[in-house]
Amino acid sequence: MAFVSELMNRPVTDPQGRQIGVVKDLVARERKEYSHHPVIEAVEVDQHGHPMLVPYADVAALLSAAVPLKCGEEHIQPYTPSEGDFFLVEDVLDKQIIDTDGARVVRVNDIELMRVNGHVVVGNVDIGVQGVLRRLGLGRAASALARRLGRRPLQNSISWEFVELLRRDPFMRLRVPAESLVNLHPADLADILTDLSQAEGEEFLDSLNIEQLADTLEEVETDLQVSLVENMSDEKVADVLEEMSPDEAADLLAELPPDRSQGILELMEIDEADDVRRLLGYPEDTAGGLMTTEYATVRPEMTAEQAINHLRQTATEAEQIFYVYVTDTDERLKGVLSLSDLILADPATPVLDFMHTRLVTALPLEDQDELAHWVAKYNLLALPVVDEQDHLLGIVAADDALDKIIPTAWKKRLPRFFH
Repeated sequence: MAFVSELMNRPVTDPQGRQIGVVKDLVARERKEYSHHPVIEAVEVDQHGHPMLVPYADVAALLSAAVPLKCGEEHIQPYTPSEGDFFLVEDVLDKQIIDTDGARVVRVNDIELMRVNGHVVVGNVDIGVQGVLRRLGLGRAASALARRLGRRPLQNSISWEFVELLRRDPFMRLRVPAESLVNLHPADLADILTDLSQAEGEEFLDSLNIEQLADTLEEVETDLQVSLVENMSDEKVADVLEEMSPDEAADLLAELPPDRSQGILELMEIDEADDVRRLLGYPEDTAGGLMTTEYATVRPEMTAEQAINHLRQTATEAEQIFYVYVTDTDERLKGVLSLSDLILADPATPVLDFMHTRLVTALPLEDQDELAHWVAKYNLLALPVVDEQDHLLGIVAADDALDKIIPTAWKKRLPRFFH
């Protein structure tokens, strides 16, 4: 085992032991047979300011005090990098990477190398203080001190298979979408996103599919959403907004320039665009401005069994399905029930017989402070919004109603009842 920092500036010698330069960098390429761990393909040798790429096949021993070559430099055929190659020092060291195992952004302080079947491969990236000390020439001293104190040296490394480079040379290609990102929760993706610069964030978002992108944007503040979609095409933004809940889509569009907002609405599917336009017509801090138009409804004459079957067919797009609202054929709100009410009811019992009819509702122009008061007072998870004739217009989720009261960082730690 060795580290890239320890190999830098080591002398490179010809077969007669004469020094011809020092190690400047290492060229690597991922190989499937090593579980996508990069294999060293060449050594960049600095000859008094003149770099030369020596193929690994011409290196007698890489992980040694000096790096001897198998032949004289006059017999070396310089290595030509190809697509998929990258330089460990130039492209990886000190770069930010996504640790998809720990769902965070970290910096590479050093790179661990290992011998495997006659090759030298990248095993881990060091993201801890030990890597920094090693590069300062204090690694051995720090390890010796730790042993003297009866402690193990602090190691903080990540296997290469769990990381994705954020920036690479023009001939490098990031796997899109990165398979290791697929299983991360949108909240974890959002945490990663907030640790990046805008340029890095845009590159990161490019590695996500549209659904992941929409879910991730919903987890960050509106001003960050706006900056991240600034350089996206209107067509892509429209696709993303169609995957977002209508209230989140409306909040984002409200912050964009009016001309662009209108153009994006015209690119969206008619039904989704109509929902968003309706929400944009209400002031931001009112029930109408906070509500979503995605919710689950059943009819009072349905039996419990029919209602469950109806929800299976119609409620797939509903964001909030902890409550089920009971409406008549004119979409007037008649009652509410929970999923537990439905599951525990006799399958043949009509919804009318067990729905709750004492409702707390809000009008579209109700102030957010009043909504927060009702949510807290009645311990609600969502609040239905109706017009003067009790037509159900939408629902305000508890976290949106409490947005002014609970800081965003705390709000995101609340249990996610509706997912």
